[in-house]
Amino acid sequence: MLYVHGMGHFHPENEIDNAFLESLDIGTNDAWIVSRVGIKNRRTVLPLDYIRTTKNKDLRAAQEARLYSNGETGRRAALVAIERAGLKPSDIGMVIAGGCSPDTCIPAEASSVAKALGIEVPCFDLSSACSTFGSQCHFAAAMGQALPEWVLLVIPENTTRITDFSDRSSAILFGDATAAAVVSTKNPSKVVATYSSFGGAPSGADDVVIPRVGHFYQNGAAVQKFAIKKMTELTREIIGRAGPDRAHRVIYVGHQANFTMLESVRNRCELPEERHYFNIVEYGNQAAAGAPAVISQRWEGFRPGDIVACVVVGSGLSWASVQLEWR
Repeated sequence: MLYVHGMGHFHPENEIDNAFLESLDIGTNDAWIVSRVGIKNRRTVLPLDYIRTTKNKDLRAAQEARLYSNGETGRRAALVAIERAGLKPSDIGMVIAGGCSPDTCIPAEASSVAKALGIEVPCFDLSSACSTFGSQCHFAAAMGQALPEWVLLVIPENTTRITDFSDRSSAILFGDATAAAVVSTKNPSKVVATYSSFGGAPSGADDVVIPRVGHFYQNGAAVQKFAIKKMTELTREIIGRAGPDRAHRVIYVGHQANFTMLESVRNRCELPEERHYFNIVEYGNQAAAGAPAVISQRWEGFRPGDIVACVVVGSGLSWASVQLEWR
């Protein structure tokens, strides 16, 4: 069993709205963007003047121009999760990080976050692209008693650093966010991950790619078709596990990739609008941090009996689900 004691998130202050993207003269406007992906706003660790003048063509320059490192955004999200758990950074016994766009190949992103927190603990990365939060929970639960008392999961996703802002198909999508969770397999809490799953289809490995040195690329049509099918399947599975007496308490939180896609899954699962929690409209596609950031933003509002179906898909191709229950 995996217990979730606190979740946290951080969004940088610089905003990329649709008017800003229109000003880049890349063939897009607010109506075009909203009709396709439903996004109105995003956050970025990059200065807006840098994006405007360079369109982020040189990724090395983006690393130098960024206002925050992944370690720093990880620290900020982690402190929120740690405080909600009623702990101090020194209580954490292990850090596991992951996501789509780490600052470095080595050291592990988890080590950078731990250094920023000022703690000396074992650290490693466990990444499965945008399905990372689900896979981290799945494998943490499986590790069971082998884990220390308190484990910090962190997902720094500052993907505007690897976005080509001259390409409207990707420029309209991404917003930066970092999510974190304090979990335990030893200390019970009111929030329990009662079920998790993880799977993959490596035949689609080339459909979503961030090269070692290069910009994000995806086969959008193929990926959206895959995502809708898989997230519908995962959500229906959790609704079924909840059973007829509790199905009305299931809250759907999907991978924040595309609002049209999210709504398609909701409709297929016959869930009412009020049980679909999302933040993509104001924060964009936050890669692996999106779904856990939604849960963190709603953290204080959940009530006993609520069941969150967190269903996420990612490059690989990969998918994961977590059934979170408030007791």
